[in-house]
Amino acid sequence: MIKTVLFDMNETMLDLSLLKENFDKYFDDSYVLKYWFTKLLHTSTVIGAMDEYKNFGELAEVVLESLFYENNKIFTNEIKVEILGSFRNLPAYDDVPKALKLLKENKIRVVAVSNSSLEMIKEQLTNAGIINLFDTYYSVDSVKKYKPFKDIYQYAALKEETSVKNIVMVASHDWDLFGAKKAGFTTAYIKRKEEIFNPYYLEANIKEKNLVDLAKKIIDIK
Repeated sequence: MIKTVLFDMNETMLDLSLLKENFDKYFDDSYVLKYWFTKLLHTSTVIGAMDEYKNFGELAEVVLESLFYENNKIFTNEIKVEILGSFRNLPAYDDVPKALKLLKENKIRVVAVSNSSLEMIKEQLTNAGIINLFDTYYSVDSVKKYKPFKDIYQYAALKEETSVKNIVMVASHDWDLFGAKKAGFTTAYIKRKEEIFNPYYLEANIKEKNLVDLAKKIIDIK
C-alpha cells in the first residue's frame, strides 16, 4: 500500500508559462527556455558527478548569463531578477489541487521534492496557493546532490520513515523518474508536453496526461 507520494515541482505541478513569457521578451526562439533548462540540468549533473555542489540559485544565474553571452545579448542584474524571479510566482496546473486532495482523503502523505532550496519551495507552494495541501517538502540542499542522483530519493524515504516500496515519485521529467526508479521507488509520469519518454531510461510504472487520473491509479496500487 502506498503511504507517501513525492512530487517534483517545476513543470510537474507548476506551469512554466510565466517563465517562458519572460524569456520570450529577450529571445526570439521558442526553444530557448528548454535550452536553458537542459543546460542547467547538464551543469548540475556534471557538478554532482564530480562530488561538488552549488545551490540551484547559483547555477541558474550562471547558466542564464551564459545563455545571454552565447547570443551576444546584454545581461543585467535587472534582467536576472525579472527572469529568475518568475520561479517564485509560477501557477499550479488546474488538475493539481484536486489530485492532491484526493490523495490526502485516502490518507496518503503528499510531499514535494525539489532541486530548489527549502525557502524557494515554500515560497513557490505558497504563491501557487497549494502549500496547505502538502505534509512537508525536501530540498537537495540537504544532501548536496541534485536529482537524478539517488541521494535525495533515499533521504526522502529516510525522513518519511517508510520503505521505498510504499513511495511513489511523480514527475513530468523522465530523467527524474529514472533516478527515483533506480532508488527503488514506484514511478508515475505525468505528461505535460509532447515528447518521447527516453527509451534508455527505466519505464515509469504509471503514465497519465491528467494528474487526477494519475492519483486514482496510485490509490489503487496494492
